[in-house]
Amino acid sequence: MSELTDITPKGALRKGWSGLVDDYAIACEWALGGDVLLVGDVLGGVRAFDGKSGKVIWHLTDIHDGALLTMRVHPDGALFATAGQDGYVVLWDCRDGKQVAGLRLGSGWVEHLSWSDSGSWLAATCSRDVFVMDAECAEVWRSKDHPSTVSAIAWSRDDEIAVACYGRVTFYDVVNGDLSQKLEWRGSLVSMILSPDGDIVACGSQDNSVHFWRRSTGQDSMMSGYPGKPSNLAFDHSGTLLATGGAETVTVWSFEGDGPEGTSPGHLELHTKPISSLAFAPRASRLASGARDGSVVAWALKSDGQGGPIGAALMTDRVSAVSWRPDGRALAAVDGQGGVCAWRVS
Repeated sequence: MSELTDITPKGALRKGWSGLVDDYAIACEWALGGDVLLVGDVLGGVRAFDGKSGKVIWHLTDIHDGALLTMRVHPDGALFATAGQDGYVVLWDCRDGKQVAGLRLGSGWVEHLSWSDSGSWLAATCSRDVFVMDAECAEVWRSKDHPSTVSAIAWSRDDEIAVACYGRVTFYDVVNGDLSQKLEWRGSLVSMILSPDGDIVACGSQDNSVHFWRRSTGQDSMMSGYPGKPSNLAFDHSGTLLATGGAETVTVWSFEGDGPEGTSPGHLELHTKPISSLAFAPRASRLASGARDGSVVAWALKSDGQGGPIGAALMTDRVSAVSWRPDGRALAAVDGQGGVCAWRVS
């Protein structure tokens, strides 16, 4: 284990533990109720760290032929899925790292994975196609070819998946394969997130804006003026606050009342380089942000999107992912040098 932090964590972020993986860390997620932190790196390695001590429990290497591109833990915390450049999706046991099942989707890269809330379904993208599998990695549905590479997927409810690509977001009923709804807008969508109730669809766009729709009314709107692409988006547990990247400042829009139209967003300023990761704490109006300068900041927010920092720490390179423990009392982050840090949160 290696001490990676350049400064002592401040405020609500208390001293925890740190470690290293073999290369650029692309994902970190808590498993087994927060007892284990899983970290995946681009070389195809996955390490399981003890959530309290940071001790390595098990370590996998070269799990894909080519780079590991994405990793997602099952909602019950006992399984996790990985995918990579080899076109495979593989399921693993969080307890011992043993392979459970696998499925080859095609010759393209599998860049996105998403579990439904119940854990019954796992969605994956492979180039212009979307596949849905059951919890044993058996294919149950696939979409027709989209007009461009799929840029994001998200579950709106347990049997409905949202798919973003150039110029549109499409909703499919995965039980019967029917198209439920299509939201169109001329532009390249680079990111997407849905509100917890599935009604608000927010997408970051190539033209440095955030476009959103309300599915119930069909109303759409746009927030512009970002200096960069808003590739990082996060909704809080209530669906009231939408945090967005696209700059070194975190911009937070409030959907309270008639917002965000006609309102001013909150601006959270402390990072010195653009935001690279965002995550809201479960059941609380606390936000974690990571940036390209290696800084990690925890924020306390009000319902109007205004707020301030309550804790901060510094890693050695660009922060590639941040993740709250399910109870909200610990925060983990990984960076481009393979650094892993976990802090207690007061």
